[in-house]
Amino acid sequence: MRKYNLGKNLTFLMLACVMIVLPVAAIGQTRITMPKNKYNVQDDVKIGRQASAEVERQMPILNDAEATRYLQMVGERLVSGIPAQFRQPAFDYRFKIVNARDINAFALPGGPMYVNRGMIEAARTEGEMAGVMAHEISHIALRHGTSQATKQSNPLNQIGTIGLILGGAILGGEQGAQLGALGAQAWMTSYSRDYESKADILGAQIMANAGYDPRDLANMFRTIEQQARGGGGRGPEFLSSHPNPENRYESINREAQLLRVNNPVQNTAQFERIQSRLGRAPRAQSMEEIARNQQGGQGQGQGQGEQNPTANGRYSSRVAYPSARTQVYTGGNWLQLNVPNNWRAFESQESVQFAPEGAYGNNGITHGAMIGIAQSNSRNLEQATEQYVNGVLQGNNYLRQSSDYSRASIGGRQALATVLSGVSPVTNRTEVVTVYTTQLRNGSLLYVAMIAPENESRSYNNAFSNMLRSIRLND
Repeated sequence: MRKYNLGKNLTFLMLACVMIVLPVAAIGQTRITMPKNKYNVQDDVKIGRQASAEVERQMPILNDAEATRYLQMVGERLVSGIPAQFRQPAFDYRFKIVNARDINAFALPGGPMYVNRGMIEAARTEGEMAGVMAHEISHIALRHGTSQATKQSNPLNQIGTIGLILGGAILGGEQGAQLGALGAQAWMTSYSRDYESKADILGAQIMANAGYDPRDLANMFRTIEQQARGGGGRGPEFLSSHPNPENRYESINREAQLLRVNNPVQNTAQFERIQSRLGRAPRAQSMEEIARNQQGGQGQGQGQGEQNPTANGRYSSRVAYPSARTQVYTGGNWLQLNVPNNWRAFESQESVQFAPEGAYGNNGITHGAMIGIAQSNSRNLEQATEQYVNGVLQGNNYLRQSSDYSRASIGGRQALATVLSGVSPVTNRTEVVTVYTTQLRNGSLLYVAMIAPENESRSYNNAFSNMLRSIRLND
């Protein structure tokens, strides 16, 4: 009679059952390990927080609550798919949209991530957009920023030297390097080939865990390549340390075969709505234009590439109140109004700014008014005004709209008015901007923006009211 080892056979049967129950993903997927890192997790958090503040000071963050909430929702879903061994409770994953038309995205140590509007518009599905985000989340989770700093020959004895890692850019190259002019060294704008490959693999695994098809990450690289070639350039080559998207496409698809996802999310009505919403917004600048405007000291309300006429001014904490005496300003043959005679006029191609001494400089004006023309693709005043105001908010991301639109009058024409407010980065005081808009006969939008610190607004109300009543249009 054969003897049976009951304990051994029970163990075997239990293991067999577990093997049947476990998804393929838990058995066959590629194993990823954390790279060496001499920095602690709190260093990542500190670096990311400092770099994030600098990015948001210098880059146009899209001020669209609905689009940002949607991106945050997708981001949180992906973060929930990070494997347990790579989760860091100290990390603060947050997601914002950069109002730039280039197809790009980048992540900072400790959790901040920025996705270009152009990348959202280029993606064909929510799954493709999520693929890019999963790749970036992988760089954060694997702590590639501080790990790469650990590998550098420079001992990096101060954390500040890696404070602006704009790493993992989905479209790096020269454009990514230009954004690196925010303060990062050239090597900080790219990861090693090994790190990029690991972020692709972990990104695919995160997508599967979050209910997305990992093949959409591979598909996004094809989308990027097609759009780049359609623009007349070469296929998208990253900096020399980045793998070619063709290689990525095949390796990600190989990993996807090891992962199991039931009924994956590929596209949603929310994605289509947000993509359509962004497509109707005013034209976004390119990264090159953003970098050029930073170097040129472009101020509030200036056109792209146009030198700021207030740039030679010097801000003062003591600014004279508007004079009761006025002077007539005539702009071309179509605009006339009265302004306080202690205010200077600063003209540019399609706008004029009025401000007293001490209230103008590199960052525009802190007291005074701006009048200009904004082109619009709508002859509906409400729609054109909303487009213009959204553009102001995007270009001045410390401002928030603090009132609904109300009816007004400019030069005897129907107009709209709204109030924006926020803490000025120049004065560190709450700034109130009252915006009036009307349409010219050719369909262009005329805007009048009146600006003053909140605690001085009473001293400016009469001057602003007199200016508005005195406007004469002859278009």
